[in-house]
Amino acid sequence: MSRIGKKPVIIPKGVTVDIAKNNKVTVKGPKGELNRSFVPAMALEVQDGAVHVQRPTDQQHHRALHGLTRALLQNMVTGVSEGFQKNLELVGVGYRAAMQGQALELSLGFSHPVIIPPPATISFEIDKSGRLITVRGTDKELVGEVAAKIRALRPPEPYKGKGVRYQGEFVRSKAGKSAKR
Repeated sequence: MSRIGKKPVIIPKGVTVDIAKNNKVTVKGPKGELNRSFVPAMALEVQDGAVHVQRPTDQQHHRALHGLTRALLQNMVTGVSEGFQKNLELVGVGYRAAMQGQALELSLGFSHPVIIPPPATISFEIDKSGRLITVRGTDKELVGEVAAKIRALRPPEPYKGKGVRYQGEFVRSKAGKSAKR
């Protein structure tokens, strides 16, 4: 039995979980609403304030889907109740971020500023220095994807460490060229 799959997903107060036919799940909470379709083979049921996931057989693909289904359900419940966030740091002279309405405007050493409009459930925040970006949202997958796209614009380089990095990310630096004697 899957260690993760057999744990029930506890539903906090203020969150409702509706399971329709073909395992289409709708989770509503104070931060928003999320929808997702799961594999019909997995049995989902709500009882005693928790969602339980059961697999039909012990075949390899059912065992793999068991823990995945439970983890995705947990992320949906956590997203609509608490939300998710990723923090990005801008490291480098002249690298800064600013808000342009709801969109994010980045100065990353290009000849032009890069403007990133937020997807539907995502919001951006910038600290006073303009060097710390917070990506917030209810969908964990979408928050991570948007943060990865921002980081991919100027990934940290190994010689000076300049670029966009996740907060707390360690960038191993390389030694530059050594002088000839």
